[in-house]
Amino acid sequence: MELAAKYNPASVEGKWYDYWMKQGFFHSTPDQRQAYTIVIPPPNVTGVLHMGHMLNNTIQDILVRRARMKGLNACWVPGTDHASIATEAKVVARLASQGIKKTDLSREAFLEHAWDWTREHGGIILEQLKRLGASCDWERTAFTMDEVRSQSVLDVFVDLYRKGLIYRGVRVVNWDPAARTALSDEEVVYKEQQGKLYYLRYYVEGEDRYVVVATTRPETIMGDTAVCINPKDERYHDLRGKSLIIPIVGRSVPVIEDEYVDLEFGTGCLKVTPAHDINDYVLGEKHQLETIDIFNDDATLNEHGGRYAGMDRFEVRKQIELDLTEAGLMERVEPYTNKVGHSERTDAVIEPKLSMQWFLKMTELSKPALEAVMTDEVKLHPAKFKNTYRHWMENVKDWCVSRQLWWGHRIPAYYLPSGGYVVAATAEEALELAHKQDPNLKLEDLRQDEDCLDTWFSSWLWPISVFTPALGEESEDFRYYYPTADLVTGPDILFFWVARMIIAGYEFKGKKPFENVYLTGIVRDKLGRKMSKSLGNSPDPLELIDKFGADGVRMGMMMSAPAGNDILFDETLCEQGRNFCNKIWNAFRLVKGWECDATRPQPEAARLAGQWFAQRLSQVALEIDDLMSKYRISEALTAIYKLIRDDFSSWYLELAKPAYGDPVDAQTLAETESFFEALLAHLHPFMPFITEELWQALRERTEGESLMVSLLPEIGSVDEHFLARFAQAQEIISAVRNVRTSKNLSPREELSLEASPAFGSELDAVLVKLCNLSEIKRVEQKSEGAVSFVLGTDEFAVPMAGLIDAAEEIAKLEADLEYQRKFLASVEKKLSNESFVQRAPEQVISLERKKKSDAESRIATIEQSLASLKAML
Repeated sequence: MELAAKYNPASVEGKWYDYWMKQGFFHSTPDQRQAYTIVIPPPNVTGVLHMGHMLNNTIQDILVRRARMKGLNACWVPGTDHASIATEAKVVARLASQGIKKTDLSREAFLEHAWDWTREHGGIILEQLKRLGASCDWERTAFTMDEVRSQSVLDVFVDLYRKGLIYRGVRVVNWDPAARTALSDEEVVYKEQQGKLYYLRYYVEGEDRYVVVATTRPETIMGDTAVCINPKDERYHDLRGKSLIIPIVGRSVPVIEDEYVDLEFGTGCLKVTPAHDINDYVLGEKHQLETIDIFNDDATLNEHGGRYAGMDRFEVRKQIELDLTEAGLMERVEPYTNKVGHSERTDAVIEPKLSMQWFLKMTELSKPALEAVMTDEVKLHPAKFKNTYRHWMENVKDWCVSRQLWWGHRIPAYYLPSGGYVVAATAEEALELAHKQDPNLKLEDLRQDEDCLDTWFSSWLWPISVFTPALGEESEDFRYYYPTADLVTGPDILFFWVARMIIAGYEFKGKKPFENVYLTGIVRDKLGRKMSKSLGNSPDPLELIDKFGADGVRMGMMMSAPAGNDILFDETLCEQGRNFCNKIWNAFRLVKGWECDATRPQPEAARLAGQWFAQRLSQVALEIDDLMSKYRISEALTAIYKLIRDDFSSWYLELAKPAYGDPVDAQTLAETESFFEALLAHLHPFMPFITEELWQALRERTEGESLMVSLLPEIGSVDEHFLARFAQAQEIISAVRNVRTSKNLSPREELSLEASPAFGSELDAVLVKLCNLSEIKRVEQKSEGAVSFVLGTDEFAVPMAGLIDAAEEIAKLEADLEYQRKFLASVEKKLSNESFVQRAPEQVISLERKKKSDAESRIATIEQSLASLKAML
C-alpha cells in the first residue's frame, strides 16, 4: 500500500468509515462475551452538530472503541429526541413563512407538517456524527417518538397513574408565553437582571392614610387578593383586621398575617397574588384567598386586567408606572437587581401562572435513585457532583409532565361527556373503562386530552426503551445489554435527565440503568466565554474537520477536556492535533523507507533501544489503563501522545535507525514495526482514522481485517531498575548535548566522555550513539579543562582539549563566578537578618536556604572548571 508524502485526512477518513460500515464492525448482537453498552444522549431532531456534541461524542467513541479492542461486545446505541418545544417552534416558524398559522390547522394537519419536518431534518446530526468517526450501531437507531418508544411512554404513564403517582390538578406552574406551555422547574434558567423596585401606596379602607408595599411586578396588582404582614412586625399591628385598597384597581383586599413575610425586604408589607407567584399561591391556599388569573397564554392581560386588557405584560409595567405616578399612588422607584426565570428553550421570561396540569409525585420515586448515587452503585465522575445531586433529590418537587403542545406524546387521558376522565394506553381500552361508568358510551363520545407529555418523560426511559418495552416481558437484548456501562453527558442535565433515568430504572426494572456517569464540562472559548452564535465564538465543527481532519479535532478537544471542568477551546489545539498526525505519518514513512539486510547483525544500541521501549510501552499501557479506569481520558491521551512524540520518535527511532545510507537489520525492523503496531492500537480509540490507515499499510492485510476490531496488545513486564538506568542515560545524553551547545561544538564532532569508575557500562552503546562519542573512559581523575557535570552520585566530564579556546572560556566562567558570588552574598545577608528569619514563613526560609546551597554548589563547580582550564594554558 503506497503512502502519500503528506497525510491528507480527506482521502483517508471517508474511505475507512465506509469500510467499517461495509464490514458491519459497529453492529453488535448478544453473544458469550461481556457486553459493554453506551446509549447516546439523543440529540434533538432540530439540531446540527455543535462543539458540545463534538466533545460528548468523541468521549463516547473513545470509550466504545477501547472496549471493543479489549474484547468486549461493544454496543453504542444512537438515536434522536423529538424535542417537543424546539421542534414545534421550528414547524410553526416554517408555516409562518408560508403564510400559515398553527391555529388555522387541525391537530392532525399540523402533525403532518411536523412529521415532514422531522423526516427532512431529523437525521442530519446523525450523519454529521459519522464525519467525527462515531462508531455507533446505526442499525439500532431509535427515535423517542417512533412506535416502540411511544408505546413505552404511554404504558408508563398509565402504570404510574394507576399506582396513584400521577394526578391532575390546578397549580401555579412555570408558564412559557412564547411556546405557550408549562415547564418544569428544571427547564427554567435564572438570569440576573437590572430592574426596578416599585413602592406603591395602598390606602387603608375607610381611612385617610396608606401603607407602602414594594413589588418588582406592578403589572400584577390586578390579581392581588390580600396584603400580608408578619405578625412579629410591630410597625403594622394597627393593620390587623383591616382591608386595603389596591391602587388604580380600587378593589378592597384583606390584610393577613404570616411569618413567611421577610421583615427586611421592601417595607415588610407583601402584596399577595396567588395566581402569579408560587409562594403567593401557597399563602393563598393556607389563608383560603381568592385566586385571580390576569394573564392570557401569550402573557397579555385578560379581562381581569381592566383598562390594560390586551396589552403585553411588559408594556403594562411601563404604562402602570406612569399611571400610578400620575395618580399620586407611587411612593418611589428604586433600581433593583434580581434573578428572573427564563425558558431554557425559548429564552422567554417565565410567567408564574395558575394552570390545570398533570403532575408526577416524585418524593418516594426518588429515594432509590438518591441511595444509588450516594452509595456509588451508580458512580458519578467526577464525584464532586454527588453533593449537587443529593441536594436536588432531597428537595425534589412534583414533576409537571404536561405540555400545551401538539408535537409529542399525547396524554392518554379521555374525558367523558358527563364529566370525569379515564386513563388508558389506547382509546379502545379507555372505552372499556368508561363503560364501567356508562355502558352506552361510544368511542366518539370520548375526548382525549389535548396536551402532550414533557419531552423528558420519554427520554427518562431511553436506556430501557432502546432495548425493550418499559413494561412487560423483557427482550434478549435487554437482558444482555442492560444495565449499560457508561453514560456521557453534561452536568447541566444531571437532574433533567440523569436523575430521572435512574429513577425510571429502579421503578420499572428494579435496577440501575448504568454503572457510571461521566460528566463533561461546558465548551468555552479561550477567553472563558460560553460559545454562542451571538458572540460569534462558536466554530462550525464540520469546518474544523475540513481544516484539521477529524483526528486532529478529536485530539484538540480531548487534550483540554478534564472530566467535569469547562473546556477552554482554542483552534491551535486542533492544529496541534493535525501536527501530531503529520509527525506519526513521517515517522511511519521513515520506518517504511528503511532497506533491510537480513544478514546484518543487530547493533547493541538498537538491541538496548528495543529492550527499553518494550518496557516503556508496557509502563505507559498500564498508566493508560489506570487513567481510563478513573475516566481521566484527557490524561490518558496525553500519556500516549508523549510516548509517541518523545519516547518513540525522539529516543527509540534515533537509537534504532541505521546510519545514513546503511540498511537496517531484520531484528530491529521487526521490533520497530511491532512497536508501531502497538502504538497505533493504543492510539486508535482517540484517533481512529490515521491509525487505521497506517495499520493497514504496516503489513499485508486481508479483506475484513481492521485495527478497530483487533485486540489491544498484551501488557508485558516492567523492569523499573532498567528503566531508571535508561532514564539516567537520557539525562547524560541531554547533559552532553548541552555541553555541545554551550561550547558551540558541531553535533558531528566526536567527543569522549569520562565517568566515575563505579558507573556501569551496560548502556555505553546508547551513550556512544546518541552523544556521538569516540569512547567512554572510567577515570579517577578527570582531564584538565574538561567540562564536568554530576547526576545523582556519578560525576561525568567531557574533555575539551583541542576543542575550545581556553582563554575565552576562562573569561566566561570568571564573569559567571562573579555573578554567583554576588548572588550568594545577597542571600546570606537576607538569612543573617534576624528580623527576616523570625517573620518570614518557613517555606520562604527553606527556599532561601536552598538558593544558598545551590549557589555554593555552582561556585564550587565553576572554581573547579577554572582550575582545570588554567592548567591547560
